[in-house]
Amino acid sequence: MGDKRTIPELTAQFDIYYYQYLDEEGALQKELPNHLENDELQVKFYRSMVLTRLLDQKCIALQRTGKLGTYPSTLGQEAVGAGIGYAMEQTDVLAPYYRDMAAQLVRGLAIRDILLCWGGDERGNTSGDTIDDLPCNIPIATQVTHGAGIATAMKLRHEKRAVVATLGDGATSRGDFAESINLAGAWQLPLVVVINNNQWAISVPRSVQTAAQTLAQKGISGEVNCEQVDGCDVLAVYDAVSRALKRAHEGKGPTLIEAITYRLCDHTTADDATRYSEPDGLKKGWEKEPIKRYRSFLHSKNLWDESKEKALYEACEKQIDEGVELYLNTEPQPPESMFDYLHEELPYVLREQRQHLINKTREVGDE
Repeated sequence: MGDKRTIPELTAQFDIYYYQYLDEEGALQKELPNHLENDELQVKFYRSMVLTRLLDQKCIALQRTGKLGTYPSTLGQEAVGAGIGYAMEQTDVLAPYYRDMAAQLVRGLAIRDILLCWGGDERGNTSGDTIDDLPCNIPIATQVTHGAGIATAMKLRHEKRAVVATLGDGATSRGDFAESINLAGAWQLPLVVVINNNQWAISVPRSVQTAAQTLAQKGISGEVNCEQVDGCDVLAVYDAVSRALKRAHEGKGPTLIEAITYRLCDHTTADDATRYSEPDGLKKGWEKEPIKRYRSFLHSKNLWDESKEKALYEACEKQIDEGVELYLNTEPQPPESMFDYLHEELPYVLREQRQHLINKTREVGDE
């Protein structure tokens, strides 16, 4: 008798595409789409990334001198935030994680308020025209859940808006991420999720935390449009997020973007990455870093020169110094404010505690 076994039928197959415009030297590899052929916008990308890096350095200095709390550096990852920030419409909503300073700056968050936030003052969580943007999120991946909820409201209201939720590579191992992706796909929500894959979940390398060939493919099970981009190429990030937002605004559902970067710094100022990272990986990361390669691109287009570089650094340093001065001179909130934003109506037991604290504060002040 012959072998009656049959070849199983292929029921599904998927592809993940990788997008890049600039190589590691900053040379253009393919023609730019029309919306990227904008000299003014191209220069704005660079200004944003430089401001972010200089502010990042200042934040670390402030933390080291006891003037700021624990701080997560964005070194080497500036292109992700700059690309996101400029791709978003003002009416869109950003649901950021803790390494999104570049996007927040582009969205209009004041330097003073960024510093207030990392100094432990909740008043620093929103300013300017970003009132609908969520505060900087410290818990891992919960902001994606919040983003899915806001995107649901947008869809129910038939609004031509979208949410951009960001997270690190380690956060893709959390249930919050998986549940949000599943909901976004099932309900075809106007949600764009950007993974900053900087290769490290604190001290755990990407290769250990998941066996997935790409992080982008984690959206396939939710029937979400998925792709990868070079996260050190601001042109590629901007293009990917712009296309994803266009889909969302047109009611065509969610997108998951994996931006490939490398963390050129400690996880936070409370970490020492030399204990677990390999020097070769760091060296290769510096060879791909976004600012140097993008500056080379601008030079090749005659959009940049040394005099503009000097002027930019001077302007950024002045802007940062002014923000730092405002931050350091901000009057602290009264101690009882710790009670004021926990409940719509404060329970009796907490009202009693709040008044007790006010009385004690007055007693100390009168001494």
